Amino acid sequence: MFERFGDLPLHVLVIHLTVVLLPVAALTLIAFAVVPKWRRLLRWPALILGVGALVCAFVAKESGRAFLNAVPTLAKAVALHEKRGNLLFWYCLIFAIVAVAAFLLLAGVKGDKATNSRPLELVTQAAVVVIAVLVIWQTVRTGDAGAKAVWGGQLPPK
Repeated sequence: MFERFGDLPLHVLVIHLTVVLLPVAALTLIAFAVVPKWRRLLRWPALILGVGALVCAFVAKESGRAFLNAVPTLAKAVALHEKRGNLLFWYCLIFAIVAVAAFLLLAGVKGDKATNSRPLELVTQAAVVVIAVLVIWQTVRTGDAGAKAVWGGQLPPK
């Protein structure tokens, strides 16, 4: 199921979406959490992108596993990339949970704040910022390890 899209390995296609979607989702959720004036406008995009990031990370992880099973000689070259990708998936799971919590607590379904507790609002904002930064950081680290595994030493010098 996660092996191919047409004649291409699915992982090769999905990683490009993942590298773009995860940071966009993280930055959207940060803006949603820390800029109260934007919450009404960003509540649905933040929720959809937050959950979409998890789906995207899952498909990237599973398609990477399928690609590795199809070409087992890559195992050593992509070991670090695989390890970082697995960690990124767990960060995205936490990110999605925090996105749902932020949606419910900071904006509510109808756009009105669901909590009047300032400490709860601050904790939610801090959780959003921390996990969003971790998602961006781990996305860069994972992509870097994958790019080095694939392209390391093959490009001409500048």
